[in-house]
Amino acid sequence: MITKRESMTMLDEKTAVQQLRARYQRVRKVSENICSPLNTEDYQIQSIVETSPPKWHIAHVSWFFETFLLKPHATDYRPLHPQYEVLFNSYYETIGKFHPRAKRGLLARPSVDEIYAYRRAVDAGMEAFFNVLEQSPDAQHQSFIELGLNHEQQHQELLCMDIKYNFSVNPLKPAYRNDLAISPTNHTCAIQWHEQVAGLYDIGHSGGSFSYDNEAPRHPHYVPDFRLANRLTTNGEYLAFMEDKGYQRPELWLADGWHCINQHNWQQPLYWERDGANWLQMTLGGLRPLHLHEPVCHISYYEAEAYARWAGKRLPTEAEIEVVLAGQPMTGNFFDTDSLHPQPANANGQWYGDLWAWTTTAYHPYPKFRPLVGSAGEYNGKFMCNQMVLRGGCCATSLEHMRPSYRNFFYPHDRWQFSGIRLADDC
Repeated sequence: MITKRESMTMLDEKTAVQQLRARYQRVRKVSENICSPLNTEDYQIQSIVETSPPKWHIAHVSWFFETFLLKPHATDYRPLHPQYEVLFNSYYETIGKFHPRAKRGLLARPSVDEIYAYRRAVDAGMEAFFNVLEQSPDAQHQSFIELGLNHEQQHQELLCMDIKYNFSVNPLKPAYRNDLAISPTNHTCAIQWHEQVAGLYDIGHSGGSFSYDNEAPRHPHYVPDFRLANRLTTNGEYLAFMEDKGYQRPELWLADGWHCINQHNWQQPLYWERDGANWLQMTLGGLRPLHLHEPVCHISYYEAEAYARWAGKRLPTEAEIEVVLAGQPMTGNFFDTDSLHPQPANANGQWYGDLWAWTTTAYHPYPKFRPLVGSAGEYNGKFMCNQMVLRGGCCATSLEHMRPSYRNFFYPHDRWQFSGIRLADDC
């Protein structure tokens, strides 16, 4: 006989599965909405090795659900094509072979229509999987679905980044969307400094909601007195660095940074170009005049570090940013705002969203870190080398995907992501 408490528990578990199903449907629709302005030809482009064709992204996030949930756990599921296991595996060595990343743009087939047919087949399999879960909830399966949804939201951000780069190399400078708003603000707010007293702070995710394995375990971390800028560095401020010959002064640069900018002949941020005496900037809304009060974006760690040195300040550590973010309301210019471009700061500051802020912290594991068991352990752990941590989210990050403990990471020379500068200083 089922007790009242057991009956309520079963009802709560069923409701949780129903809510997860609704979230699955919503997140999957967002990916398709991002791609809806694209022409068929746009789905195929891979302009640099760091980017992937949009159709590969659309397929890969389906591959994730198929590989980690449907194939091992759905008895009635049948894969649509045996080679998709290889074509849409990103980097999971423990799963098997994968198509070389640099050659994803050479895959004219499967076609866009076939990719969406694959997506429909996975969605149908997941609907049947949810039906089973409603009758027999399984915490581990539900946890993997949540991981898959957050994984897809990461790829939604990557889609915005990759589409922007792919369009930028086209001499026509096409707009991904013509309806994206232009920043209305014609003035900037002076930097205010948030002062934080030294102390032993708990860093990392506190539990109770989703997080990636690299955000754990939560641990005490001593932080000395510091000051953190309440907004990101602007285009106008970075232009002053350039006009002061910032790119020609080796004393401002790390050795690797100096080598990098000379090797690639960088003289300005990515997507900036001259039009006579004026600067233009490529955006997802096409080529626009540079807005001096918007945050400077698409710069490498090397450029951010050189600018901070020129400004007489430094970049923050990831712990410093997390300590401050934990005390701020999680509001800002995210993907949900639908600007897809960093906006000028307002009088309340600029803590979350707009741009990921570079930190001086190398991407390493936290003390006593343990990756997820099995192939999912490849998600983050194996990349904990030679990369730098960024914090705070950006204009292409979903708000529900954000939290103070979120650790993003890129190589120090990377610029195609929505990255910017938040200054720090010692007190």
